[in-house]
Amino acid sequence: QTARVASLCGANSVAFHAAFYLKDNPLQVYDRLKILLAGMTADLRRQNRPILLRPELMGKNSQFGTLEELLKLCSEVEGLAPCIDFAHLHARGGKQNSYFEFKSVLNQIEKRLGRPALENMHIHVSGIKYSAAGELNHINLKDSDLKYIELLTALKEHQAGGVVICESPNLEEDALHLMETYQKV
Repeated sequence: QTARVASLCGANSVAFHAAFYLKDNPLQVYDRLKILLAGMTADLRRQNRPILLRPELMGKNSQFGTLEELLKLCSEVEGLAPCIDFAHLHARGGKQNSYFEFKSVLNQIEKRLGRPALENMHIHVSGIKYSAAGELNHINLKDSDLKYIELLTALKEHQAGGVVICESPNLEEDALHLMETYQKV
């Protein structure tokens, strides 16, 4: 329903949290989601609603949405594209926080989904507080260890396009800071 309404409003994509594993095997969750999302995207096409569904890369280890899961799912189901949340990626294990790791993510997206996927990205960025279980909460960029300047450099070098959404608690200030920093790198 959200995708239908968003399409009527002129949106071209909708990001969403896909699922929790709960006590299920992640492969079973993947299979169920694939069937469900293939049906949803087919319904949207039948209704002539040209909108992408974007499952989000999630920050808790208990949630569906690793980079690998998203790339596989989006390569197998027409009408899906990933929402890459770089803070969540970092929170899943405390890694994925350097220029070379950001470049690796972008290279994987291009290799698995093609150049158009890099030119039409939906990205979330914020600071993040995390534990061994993953994301605890979003925090301001200046209070975080996210190497966002290295991220912005990798995005610029890969000529990534699309939308970047800041999810920091002080989103206006951090969004402006991200934009100004991007212009300088």
